[in-house]
Amino acid sequence: MNATPIHTAPDDPVSRQTLALAGVFQAAALVDQLARQGQCDARAWDTQLRATLDTNPASFEAIYGGHPNNLRLGLDVLEAIVARQRTDPNVLRYGFTLLMLMQKLRQQDAMLDTLGERLTRIQGQAEHFGETHENVVASLGELYQDTISTFRQRIVVQGEPSLLQQRMMPERVRTALLSGIRFALLWHQQGGRRWKLLFQRGAMRKALEQWR
Repeated sequence: MNATPIHTAPDDPVSRQTLALAGVFQAAALVDQLARQGQCDARAWDTQLRATLDTNPASFEAIYGGHPNNLRLGLDVLEAIVARQRTDPNVLRYGFTLLMLMQKLRQQDAMLDTLGERLTRIQGQAEHFGETHENVVASLGELYQDTISTFRQRIVVQGEPSLLQQRMMPERVRTALLSGIRFALLWHQQGGRRWKLLFQRGAMRKALEQWR
């Protein structure tokens, strides 16, 4: 049983968009951690994995496990972006490319259907083995490779070659990227648009302050 308290979902669109966008950049930060360190923030990883598998959440806040601190890694990245502080260029590149790939995905009905059908099967795996089991991660990574990776524009991950070649590392990286696509779609569903980011800096900063 999850003892994490469920917080009330934010009512204003900017707060919801900010939380969803934090999920995108949390995925980007996890990819960077895996590629450079061979390991990543466990709480953030679990949050991204469960959000990807939960295709029919009971509520908005259920997607990220009910507590904004489950998205702390991504919220910190967003706060740095909004404040125009130094942010790792790779994390920025991964995050904004995920938003672009999400837009391409939205135009591909057949691919969206494939994602939905295969995620349903992977949910069965998760029920049998557990959400974080390597079989589940392998299936999610393969799903990303068979779908999003087929776009002409791809995310080229930079890091330590020896780490990126470790067992299960490619699958973990692709799973993190798939979770970023999941949150990018959520961001769009909540009214998020790239052009709005230029004009919502102040509103996003205010939203971020409530979760410090």
